[in-house]
Amino acid sequence: MLTEFLVLVVFPALLALAAGWDLATYLIPNWLSAGLVLTFILFAAAAAMPWTMFGYHVLAGALALTAGFALFGFGVIGGGDAKLFAAIALMLGFHDLAGYALLASLFGGALTLAILALRRFPLPQLLAEENWIVKLHDAASGVPYGVALATGAVVLLPHAEIFRLAAGG
Repeated sequence: MLTEFLVLVVFPALLALAAGWDLATYLIPNWLSAGLVLTFILFAAAAAMPWTMFGYHVLAGALALTAGFALFGFGVIGGGDAKLFAAIALMLGFHDLAGYALLASLFGGALTLAILALRRFPLPQLLAEENWIVKLHDAASGVPYGVALATGAVVLLPHAEIFRLAAGG
């Protein structure tokens, strides 16, 4: 069924790509966020999502985009993170927005603490040959928050409203 494929394959695959891309380059391409938006549109159509529910998903995405760009404006997260957060919120919907934001924040805090702890130690020579690891180890680089955003969504997914819709119930 198309809804199951979109929720169980396409959505997690795009999340994995976004996390990996952010980890390796500290960038999340716009086409990944656009792919998530398109996935939601296809899912809503295939699931015959009621217009009211569709509206709540759009509201969740709009609220997340507003919050994300406020955080971007304060220099807390990058623009790609803000767009990814909004696209994931659109897919998950208003029903799961608070739980998702909490999970993403917890994973983001854990990721930040882990990276800060690892940066206190010198980078082994074997790892110093990998540019993405050198950048991750550099204190001036920040944290690839897309990893936390994607992880939060994947962990929440089996409990999310879209998961139940995809399964037909």
